[in-house]
This record gives sequence, structure tokens and C-alpha cells, in this order.
Amino acid sequence: MTDRLLTVGQAAELLGTTERFPRRLIAERRITFVKVGRHVRIPERALEEFVVAHTVQPITTHRRFAAVA
Repeated sequence: MTDRLLTVGQAAELLGTTERFPRRLIAERRITFVKVGRHVRIPERALEEFVVAHTVQPITTHRRFAAVA
């Protein structure tokens, strides 16, 4: 087990959100988390997987411009 366990505050900081967002992810069981007694910790790997799974790639299209005469 070499994966860091982050607090909700640390997870929010890495995601660039408020603490409310990771807490909602935990409540909705949308992210892996660990209960240590009454404390909740999020594995750093779980955050990376969440970001990768929700990354949207841009659509690349080749626009052809008509010649204006």
C-alpha cells in the first residue's frame, strides 16, 4: 500500500473544488474511499482514476473554407 490517503480537504484542493464536491462523490458512492474509524480518506489513485474517467477529449474537425470570389 503505497497510495497516499487524502483527507476530503486535500482531495478538494487537488480537484480545485470546495470540500462539498468530494463529499458528494463519497455520499453518492461515485469514488472509492476508505473509512479509518470515523474519518474518511480518499486514495490518491481514486482521484486520478476519477479525473481520467471524466476527461472529455476535444473534437477535431477539419474545416474547409470555400473560396470567396
